[in-house]
Amino acid sequence: MATRQVRSEVLSGELEPGSRVVEETLCARLGISRAPVREALRLLAQQGLVEHLPRRGFRVTVWSAEDILELFELRQVLEQHALRRALPVASSTSRDSFAPVRAALDEMRDADSRGDTLGKDDAHRRFHEAIVSLAGSRQLDVAYAPILLKLQLPMARNLREEARVANPVDGIRRHEWLLDAIESNDVSVALAALKQHGELTYLHLESIS
Repeated sequence: MATRQVRSEVLSGELEPGSRVVEETLCARLGISRAPVREALRLLAQQGLVEHLPRRGFRVTVWSAEDILELFELRQVLEQHALRRALPVASSTSRDSFAPVRAALDEMRDADSRGDTLGKDDAHRRFHEAIVSLAGSRQLDVAYAPILLKLQLPMARNLREEARVANPVDGIRRHEWLLDAIESNDVSVALAALKQHGELTYLHLESIS
């Protein structure tokens, strides 16, 4: 409960980067003891959403614009490598291979229709995880996971800002187009779609750093 609540507040922007996260305040607001709050903050620190400052408690992690750009560059490099390794897949198994990516997109649609922005954020990350998993490389999955965790805040910000200033379904459409390109089973088509994916389009880096 505490983990989901704080995570939701961070991803929504209610708690801005650099904001202090005070244990006592959380305990009082959520009506729970200190132990689950401490465990929640520990988990969120592992995810890179909050950071512990010696003798000062926790605050929402601050990433510079340069940090975020470098992380997105790394994400794209690993996703490109995964697609080059995965495609084309045998036509007899292609539909089964792409099923996890398709399932994550279905979860994004479902969460969006329910107005569950946190659920949509989670499904969004699972969509990109599933793309990398197409490569069938355990070491690639292990290398990719921490980058995606660090990017969950800017990824959520971009998706939510897109829904606010454009159209709530535009983010879904972008991922439908990417899935269509991947399911074409043509690596050049998939790589071109990935390059045009637009993960930074609505991300105002000057407001995050």
